[in-house]
Amino acid sequence: MSIIILKYKFDGPFESTDELEDKPSIYAILGKKEDKYYLVDVDESAKVKTRVDNHDRKDCWKKNCQDNLLFAVYYTPDLEQTQRIVIEQEIRKTYEVCCGKQ
Repeated sequence: MSIIILKYKFDGPFESTDELEDKPSIYAILGKKEDKYYLVDVDESAKVKTRVDNHDRKDCWKKNCQDNLLFAVYYTPDLEQTQRIVIEQEIRKTYEVCCGKQ
């Protein structure tokens, strides 16, 4: 299963972080209303599962997703952190993301 965000093919969306791997990635936090997904947050991490499981913006995610909190991930093992940040910022500038900062 996959979802396209901007021009990037993310794995997911998943209902649990158990599906995520601790690899360098850009991750998306999604909500779902009716049959449409919406982006709540996007960020990057060298260890995505650990980061999402321990994230300081979880309350914002839950507030904006109610019972439909979902996770998607774009694994980037060949990219440095600075390159992941560029992609994350590109996505933030394109979508209205309610959690996190640009």
